[in-house]
Amino acid sequence: MIRSLSLVAKRALDIVVAATALLFVSPLLFLTALLILLEDGRPVFFRQTRAGRGGQPFSIFKFRSMTVNDAPVATMGAVTGAHPLVTKVGRVTRRTKIDELPQLLNVLTGDLSLVGPRPTLLEQVAEYDDFERRRLSLKPGVTGWAQVCGGIYLPWEERIALDVWYTDNWSLGLDLEILVRTVGVIILGEKLDHGALRAALAHERSYDHGAVRVGGWRSERPKG
Repeated sequence: MIRSLSLVAKRALDIVVAATALLFVSPLLFLTALLILLEDGRPVFFRQTRAGRGGQPFSIFKFRSMTVNDAPVATMGAVTGAHPLVTKVGRVTRRTKIDELPQLLNVLTGDLSLVGPRPTLLEQVAEYDDFERRRLSLKPGVTGWAQVCGGIYLPWEERIALDVWYTDNWSLGLDLEILVRTVGVIILGEKLDHGALRAALAHERSYDHGAVRVGGWRSERPKG
């Protein structure tokens, strides 16, 4: 009962914050769209089908930060600002998370929450085992526990372990902590939280799930 009421409060917080944020950042959204157009033309937005709560598909929106290409996602690995396909504007928007701001629209429609596991591709979800599917028990988010505990410096196995720890230990207080820590990531950049990672991996072992699988869409930790 308490968890159900907390989820209602979480949704109300999503709507209020997303609507208010969109109002305040609208000049920044316009400027970012203009810079993308001037550097690399159309399209301004990147749209892709991702898996939502329970694995249900939805369309996610981001500012485009890479040159238009048809390279398979599985061949890209972890995309950092140094990736050759990332544009000059894209390096800035990815570093400051500005590229994620259009997802506030996804929050208003109810496909995303402000905080939750990042939504992944349908083909990735199709490979999930029972432990990994636990990360689908809550709505995906614009930011999440894995993003403030290491982000791009984490291989997929560790991101999923952190996401499952989050869904199993979720609370409004934890969401507020993640929102505050996200501001720190935007200002100071991403860094590994070894304590949170150790706790998540211990939680994973409690499910007798500790095998590390590398290959396919699962990425290795990027350098630098």
